[in-house]
Amino acid sequence: MIRLNVFIEVSTDKRATVIEIAKELVNFSLDDAGCIAYDLYESATRHNTLMICETWKDAKALEAHEKSAHFTSLVPLLEAMSNMKLEKFEF
Repeated sequence: MIRLNVFIEVSTDKRATVIEIAKELVNFSLDDAGCIAYDLYESATRHNTLMICETWKDAKALEAHEKSAHFTSLVPLLEAMSNMKLEKFEF
């Protein structure tokens, strides 16, 4: 399995928009083949920090997700409005 933690630092004025885009990404991604878990979290201590936590069955499933229409259209929007950091774990 593969776990990705995507940390999103966003300014206050773009926070609501980023959350809506991230929720849309979550909703579509949950239907992707091989998706075990995919969710958006808000930090309780840092107002402008969000995290998408996703778990994939294998590299093939993650690769297909990264080529999906929802990924290729929504992730660039998130990248343009925030600073993103990726952590990847395989287990």
